[in-house]
Amino acid sequence: MLRYAIIIEKSTEGGFGAYVPDLPGCVSMGATYEETVQDIIEAIKFHLDGMKQEGLPIPIPSSQAENLVFEFAA
Repeated sequence: MLRYAIIIEKSTEGGFGAYVPDLPGCVSMGATYEETVQDIIEAIKFHLDGMKQEGLPIPIPSSQAENLVFEFAA
């Protein structure tokens, strides 16, 4: 099983955008966070299926994402 890191960002125009650092061009947008998560999962499957059909190697996940909590004094 492959586990790709996904990045989800709030859009300046409302809604959310998502991308997969290890799969350039694999992106998605949605009106809600939950919709965006479901859409990026489908985008990953579609992206990998396309790569497989084209005979391209499937990238091994190498990116990691963390939410860090730290204090910052302005």
